Amino acid sequence: MNAYLKEIADVCDITKLLTFHAARHTFATTVALTNGVPIETVSKMLGHTNLKTTQHYA
Repeated sequence: MNAYLKEIADVCDITKLLTFHAARHTFATTVALTNGVPIETVSKMLGHTNLKTTQHYA
């Protein structure tokens, strides 16, 4: 997955290091939480067993 993200970054001239972790974090903050998805739902989508883990993203 990380290799694909790096390839996409190269094609798009993105200098930031893209990783699977960065993609999960971006999804949780920018896509889900910013658009009003309840934090409990985001927690389940990310597979967190503890809500405090998800609260770190918020």
